[in-house]
Amino acid sequence: MKTIQIFISGRVQGVGFRACVRRIALDLNIRGTVMNLPDGKVQVYATGEPMVLEKFVSMLYGCPRAVVRDISTTDVSFNQFDDFSIIKGENRISTGF
Repeated sequence: MKTIQIFISGRVQGVGFRACVRRIALDLNIRGTVMNLPDGKVQVYATGEPMVLEKFVSMLYGCPRAVVRDISTTDVSFNQFDDFSIIKGENRISTGF
């Protein structure tokens, strides 16, 4: 198990992208969070098996109505989340653990 931080840019706010990310995560049994950032990007923290995380990242391109331009991933310190949740609001920027 490991945790990654993901930044997604493109047309990913106001199009149901966070809900799509959550559905994919729940289908793959991934735990973590997703939130909009003030700069128009979306930030995800995801914990799961390395191979499943790779599949998760590749599936983000398939969210309807979203136009994903770029996805960057970084390994971060392991974090055991209880579930996968959408964090509402842009004022709660997380910089790590």
